[in-house]
Amino acid sequence: MESTTGKPQQHLLSIGEMARASGLTVSALRFYDGAGVLLPVQVDPGSGYRWYGPEQRAEARLRRVGVPLADLRLILAGWAGEDTALVGKLLDAHLLRLQNGLDDARRELSAVRDLLALREHHMSDTGSTGITDNTGNTAPVRLALDAEALAAAVDAVRFAVSTDPELPMLGGVCFDVDPEERALRLVATDRYRLALAQVPLADGTSPAAKQVLVPAALVDAARALLGSGGEAVLTLDQDRISLEAGGSQAGGTVLDHDFPDYRRLTRLSPGRRVLVDVPALRAALATADVHSRRREQDGGDFDIAVLGVSPEGALTVVNRQDRPADHFAVNREFLLDALAATARDQLVLELGGPVAPLAVRLPDGAEAGCFSVLMPVRLDDE
Repeated sequence: MESTTGKPQQHLLSIGEMARASGLTVSALRFYDGAGVLLPVQVDPGSGYRWYGPEQRAEARLRRVGVPLADLRLILAGWAGEDTALVGKLLDAHLLRLQNGLDDARRELSAVRDLLALREHHMSDTGSTGITDNTGNTAPVRLALDAEALAAAVDAVRFAVSTDPELPMLGGVCFDVDPEERALRLVATDRYRLALAQVPLADGTSPAAKQVLVPAALVDAARALLGSGGEAVLTLDQDRISLEAGGSQAGGTVLDHDFPDYRRLTRLSPGRRVLVDVPALRAALATADVHSRRREQDGGDFDIAVLGVSPEGALTVVNRQDRPADHFAVNREFLLDALAATARDQLVLELGGPVAPLAVRLPDGAEAGCFSVLMPVRLDDE
């Protein structure tokens, strides 16, 4: 199939064209080539660029719908022969597996919805209002806070606010007053990452517990007032929040949604802790061997970086093929956001393993006060 000039024959598809025609990503096509499945019909000897035949689009689409590699080899073998009965049987068997899996998922989700309905019915019977503030406190709470500390807390969590219009309950920052810890906690999550920071309350103040969900735009307006330092006065009411700082004021209505119980989300099993030099890690991530993956929520692509720990105990960015057993694959942009949010040159990364969340913590012992959590990304060949 290779021409004498090294150029592909005109009817062949480039790897990008093959990706668009099949729905697979370019990185997935490269992986299948390395695995001995879906081999390109021509590879440029100089650049290593791959070219595919139009007839391979069917093969690629079979991989896209998750046909097992063993079945795929038989299907392709049968495809090339005169008797296609085996191909039809294998396709029917895979379709049945998909249908059974979907039926199982529907049953489980239906059971969860039934449990949720029972919970909501119980809350209605016991007089729960269902508003964001689930503390039962309807009186306004007024807090005197250090403006610089509040600004740092906002910066540490703002990156994790969801922009998904289908999940309005995640479209803001949770402001949670904890009288026992004498702190105001700020929490944000978009499902794929979570960030938490806290601001100490002034001595002598004993506010009641209070929790409200502040929309992102209002959080940004309040943050703009905190640049001059000094004292900031934050008032949390039943349906409003206001901030006075630097002689100016910002305020508005809070979101009428229940924020998830973030305490459950932050109960992490201990992992291996590694002190990292943030500028060096950012530089390594900028030039790392990354792998593209399509986002489910918007159909866009994101880059995956794979982290590991060297025998000397240093964090490294590794190639997927050379990854250690205790590696961690993560959305590279999300990790860069988490590193930038704290404005520190050193941080502690806690890796619990390939399927455990990655925690980004402060190195000075204030771990409960400010940290973020990133969900792992499963690699295609795991």
